[in-house]
Amino acid sequence: MNDTFMKEKPVGPLLASMALPMVFSMLVNSLYNIVDSFFVAQISEQAMTALSLVYPVQNMINAVAIGFGIGINARVSYHLGAGDKKMADTAATHGFFLSVIHGILMTVISIAVMPVFLQMYTQDETVIRMGLEYSTIVFLFSTVISISLFFEKLFQAVGRMKVSMIALLVGCTSNIILDPFLIWGIGFFPKLGIRGAALATGIGQMLTIAVYMVFYILKTPVHVTPKALKTSKETDLSLYAIGVPAILNLALPSFLISFLNSVLAAYSDSYVVILGIYYKLQTFLYLPANGIIQGMRPLIGYNFGAREMKRVKKIFRLTLESSCVIMLFGTVICLLASGQLMGLFTTTPETIAAGSRALKSISAGFLISAVSVTTSGAMEGLGKGTQSLVISLFRYVVVIMPTAYLLSRFMGPDGVWNAFWITEVFTAIVSVMVYHNTLKKA
Repeated sequence: MNDTFMKEKPVGPLLASMALPMVFSMLVNSLYNIVDSFFVAQISEQAMTALSLVYPVQNMINAVAIGFGIGINARVSYHLGAGDKKMADTAATHGFFLSVIHGILMTVISIAVMPVFLQMYTQDETVIRMGLEYSTIVFLFSTVISISLFFEKLFQAVGRMKVSMIALLVGCTSNIILDPFLIWGIGFFPKLGIRGAALATGIGQMLTIAVYMVFYILKTPVHVTPKALKTSKETDLSLYAIGVPAILNLALPSFLISFLNSVLAAYSDSYVVILGIYYKLQTFLYLPANGIIQGMRPLIGYNFGAREMKRVKKIFRLTLESSCVIMLFGTVICLLASGQLMGLFTTTPETIAAGSRALKSISAGFLISAVSVTTSGAMEGLGKGTQSLVISLFRYVVVIMPTAYLLSRFMGPDGVWNAFWITEVFTAIVSVMVYHNTLKKA
């Protein structure tokens, strides 16, 4: 397969052809997240609370898999751009085996820590029981997640975005279909409650891998081979040099959510539910935006490897403009329909009213957040993991944690919600500085 189209095709159509399949995939993925939460919320508000408390650890597992996958994506696309097929195979092979190791470790660690983790945030025995039932099943599929995301980033690195789209569609659609059958015991399916939601997720992930394997066997320009597995300290270090900052970028929201849960729980468990609902709803915005960024990463990495700097800048600009459109749309929806959105997940009037105020406050930062999200993705595509990490650290640690804590002392839970948009303004300023300084040194 000829991959030179990534530096020859006009940038606009090229980015569209790479990004649109992933945007569509991310929309379906975000729909799955919302539908999954909707079905769990029908069990009880305690089930929704349990799901919200498990989410940070679940996100951490995804962060390790996706973050390391970003390292694989960046190195494979860079080596292809530089015309070094052998090194691309080496990066892919080492990336696969390290991904498997990460998945096994995440399974053991996450299951072991969950009892203590849940007790840090609630003493409700029903919530703890439901949290353990859900998390134990979901975390058993951690290795499956790691392998699935390895293939996703590998196919994206060679420009085959439609393969990722098909695989994600199969996985997410099957999950959505299985949810009600396994939760409520429809037909010959057993009634498993919250465990059914977890099992549906795991089955969906296995079907995703099955699709990837079919396309991998049929044809792919980069291969995982025993010959390429020989010791290569340089390859492993380069994967982790990009992957570790990317993992931290994606893991930081887990720490943030856990921190905010501890702040909000002091007022009421309802605010923990609201935060959990917000993070489910915001996937409908940030996942499609992430789809555009996933289309950008291999393009920007390939052209950087080929030293096509004008194309690098144009790819970044078009990605930023597209992300802004998505974020503007999300802002309008949250301002006009905040109450209706919260009502999808709870029937408690007080929770709906408080959640509506929260969504309106948080959405004030959506549009400006496109700057930092796009810049962070561009840095990862360029292999500049440390610069991407700087942006994320600024957002999740330097600004929002102290701001949320201090404002909550004066404004209560509303202070936490206002900390979101304040953080996005300052992070955007830092992102612009990081972007210009990186290109000057390139």
